[in-house]
Amino acid sequence: PYVAQEPLRKDFPQIEASVHLLSTRPVALKDGVATDVPDFKFADGPVFDTLDLPLLRGDPKTALSKPGDLVITESEAVRRFGTDNPVGEVLTIVTRGISADYRVTGVLRDLPRNSHLKISMIGRYDIQRYWAEQPQFLKEYGWQSGWIYVRLRPGADVDAINAQFPAWEKRNIPDQIINGRRSNAGDSIDFALVNVRDVHLGRAQVGAMTPGNDYRSITTFAVVALLILGMACVNFVNLATARASQRAREVALRKVLGANRRQLVVQFVGESILIAAVAMLLALAFVELLLPAVSAFLKADLTLRYFGDGGLLLPILGLVLAVGVAGGLYPAFYLSRFQPARVLKANKSSADAEGSGRLRSALVVVQFAVSIGLIICTTVVYTQTLYARNSDPGYRRDGLIQIDGLSRRQLDGVRDTLVREIEQIPDVAAVGRTQIGINTTNNRSTGVYLPGQDEPVTSDVYSVDTTFFDTMGIRLLAGRLFDISRPLDDSSRPFPEDPAAERAFVARGANVVVNRLAAERMGFRTPAEAIGKQVRVSIVDPEYGGVVPATIIGVVESSRFRSIRDPLEPITFLYERDSHEVMVVRYKTGADPAAVMRSIEGVWTRLAPDVPFNGQYADDIVRDLYQAEAARATTFAAFALLAVVVGCLGLFGLAAFTAERRTKEIGIRKVLGASTGRIVQLLVWQFSRPVLIANLIAWPVAWWVMRDWLNGFDARIALGPAPFIGAGALAMAIAVGTIAAHSYRVARTNPIHALRYE
Repeated sequence: PYVAQEPLRKDFPQIEASVHLLSTRPVALKDGVATDVPDFKFADGPVFDTLDLPLLRGDPKTALSKPGDLVITESEAVRRFGTDNPVGEVLTIVTRGISADYRVTGVLRDLPRNSHLKISMIGRYDIQRYWAEQPQFLKEYGWQSGWIYVRLRPGADVDAINAQFPAWEKRNIPDQIINGRRSNAGDSIDFALVNVRDVHLGRAQVGAMTPGNDYRSITTFAVVALLILGMACVNFVNLATARASQRAREVALRKVLGANRRQLVVQFVGESILIAAVAMLLALAFVELLLPAVSAFLKADLTLRYFGDGGLLLPILGLVLAVGVAGGLYPAFYLSRFQPARVLKANKSSADAEGSGRLRSALVVVQFAVSIGLIICTTVVYTQTLYARNSDPGYRRDGLIQIDGLSRRQLDGVRDTLVREIEQIPDVAAVGRTQIGINTTNNRSTGVYLPGQDEPVTSDVYSVDTTFFDTMGIRLLAGRLFDISRPLDDSSRPFPEDPAAERAFVARGANVVVNRLAAERMGFRTPAEAIGKQVRVSIVDPEYGGVVPATIIGVVESSRFRSIRDPLEPITFLYERDSHEVMVVRYKTGADPAAVMRSIEGVWTRLAPDVPFNGQYADDIVRDLYQAEAARATTFAAFALLAVVVGCLGLFGLAAFTAERRTKEIGIRKVLGASTGRIVQLLVWQFSRPVLIANLIAWPVAWWVMRDWLNGFDARIALGPAPFIGAGALAMAIAVGTIAAHSYRVARTNPIHALRYE
């Protein structure tokens, strides 16, 4: 909250400078054309004293020294002024009905995508004028509408400052009396300083300007990548040890000629490192080629630098050594232990194998356990993503258009006309207005007091018009909806606040509609039981009474307006004639959506030329909402495919070599009457057993990982047996398909060719 900034400066001398940034989306007017300004930030002070931003033009000491100064990014400068040096140019900014001319005093280098800051323009504004109609913003801690950045003096102890915040809250956040009881905003918020470098993955990401992430997601993908790399090392170990006997004579001859075991180990490890180095060169070539596509897919500015800050040359060399040693160390010790006398004795076949092959079988098990686990994870992530997109949100998403920006003050006087004319469009079925739309960012949470209970029930409160529920397709469960002809249904009050009107509103009360979840939270067993009940809703300033007596006149189905990761909201709806932020339009079945959108935009542009039209289809909003989940599912699928390919390459090579070593055995079996089918079955079964064992390892691990991931969703799919059985069956089919054709070819070989030298 803005009000916290001055007490922070006063009580903590360790703070050298601070600034409050306010996020808003104003309209910019230039040459009579109105355009949106996404990522616009208002500042209450000189930003560059606190944030070390890359200013290309202008003086950081004076660029934002007074109200009316404006700093814009390079791309915005070119887009709006046609030059990268627009210093001195004037741009009109309109927000909250206030129009003011801002003079460009600086140009900021475009911030990279991986910055947590999301800024296109920064304007120094007259904060008292801007909040004249809502002075509560300047003095109440419940208004959390921005960010406070502080620069600490050298040597300041952040932990010591954070430890003092509980006491600081008690000193600075005043009590309020609501419904005759003490309330304090500090009871529901905690203050802490978080280093800017920790915003993306730390505690502050919930309130960051850009979506954050967590160490768990990054660790998961890093572990998966290492597992696949480990599978490649396993392949190398498997094939190297399987072919060890073919190099037995080489090792024996080297030992006879004077080579010691240390020299042989160095040779074989060196060969492994050389193979890893060649593989790294190929990998870097692939990375250079694929990086632009991956960057576009992830919407990130990914670069590959070899030298300087963040250079990867040393990690690359380290990875080559680590992989070379990991893949070559065991085969080196295994090969170097052969005894010359045993290998070179008469009739010792170069293809004879030593050992039982249990290590190779164990490594195959590990490979397929990783593959099966990734297939399961991919299936679950993809299924949950489909569920999130297609699950019933409690309203009809098809045929719905959402238009943002309805709260702009430039629309005062034309909102009703907009609604009437859009309703007249032939293919429009209904139009509604609301404070909450699909994936809107506003949150209005308050307390609802029930008779005989001291503790309030938390509920979100949003205003709607009388046609909102029908337009959205939200089902009425009990009671009735708002009626424009009933005075008690109308909760409209003047803006800015009129003390007399607020007190009159508290005295007369209002009718409200609640959703099913809100009714359940209030203790009503059925929707019908809630109808006619009296509650008190905290929706006015404590100065005017704090709570309003309200009668529940209807219960509607609960609707999910936000991500499926967020808890379903208990909502209390008020009917107000104005104060809406979103317009929703339902078009008729069979209508051309694009034509309807063009018609709506035409009406909007004609009636509100100073407000840019911002309409979206509901399906597109939901698709974008789950874009991160879809990207995660695609990435997992790519990892799973890569793991399966790596595993099959190793399995095919191992099967080929095993079949080669067992050529004489197969010949003898055929001479003794074994059929081709029986021999194929024998070879396939040998490599099917490790896959079955791999399932026993992969299933519990994948279940535990996916259960933890699914618990992050408020609504989720059931983690049933289908993904596990399907992944196991797929892995078995792939394994059988990999070796069956080769086994069949070997089994059909004429035994004479295998036994002719015996």
